Amino acid sequence: MKSIKTFLILGQIKLSGMRKLIYGINITLDGCCDHTKFTGGDEIQDYFRELLEGVDLIVYGRKTYELMVPFWPEVAETQSMDRAANAFAKVFSGLDRVLVSRTIKEVNDKKTTLIGDNLEAEILRLKQHPGKAISTGGVELPARLIELGLVDEFHMVVHPLMVGSGRRLFAEMQLPANLGLKLMDTQTLANGCLALRYEKI
Repeated sequence: MKSIKTFLILGQIKLSGMRKLIYGINITLDGCCDHTKFTGGDEIQDYFRELLEGVDLIVYGRKTYELMVPFWPEVAETQSMDRAANAFAKVFSGLDRVLVSRTIKEVNDKKTTLIGDNLEAEILRLKQHPGKAISTGGVELPARLIELGLVDEFHMVVHPLMVGSGRRLFAEMQLPANLGLKLMDTQTLANGCLALRYEKI
C-alpha cells in the first residue's frame, strides 16, 4: 500500500499517494465560463466523456449538480439525443456522485452522497479511498477546492470566441500565493478549440 504524505507549501496542500482531483471546464478566449454563451459539439462532448472514463467519482456544488442531475441520467436511459451526447450520458450515469451543499438536506438519487460541512476534510477523505481519479466541475466549488490546494489537474477547453460579457472564471478566487502549473498535454480540436491539460507543480 502506498504511503500518504502531506506537505504544506505556501498555504497549498501537496498530496502524495492519493487519488487525483481533476477539474474540467469550457472557457472562451476572454475568460467567460457561462455555458449559455457558447455551444460545444460532438468533439467537445467526446473529450469530456473520455475525461470521465478515467474517474469513478464526481463532486459538484448545488448549481452544477442541478444542471447535470437528473438530466444526464435520464438521457442515459432514453438515449434521446445524438451519438456524442448519448455516449456521454451513459458514462456520466454510471458514476458515483457527491453533492456539496449546505441548503439541500437530502437527495433522492441513489448514486449521490451529500456533503454539508467540513469540505476540506471530506474531500481529503475521498482522495484517500482507493479507486480512479475524482472529477469536479462548475465554478464556485472548484474555486474553493483550488483555494484549499486540493485540485491536482486542470483540463481547460478554450473556445476561439470572445463574448464580452458573462461570468468570468476564477474572478473571485483568492490564493495565498501563485499556483504553479505544468503543461502536460495539448489537443487542437477540429472546431478550433484548444484543450489544455495542466498539473499542479
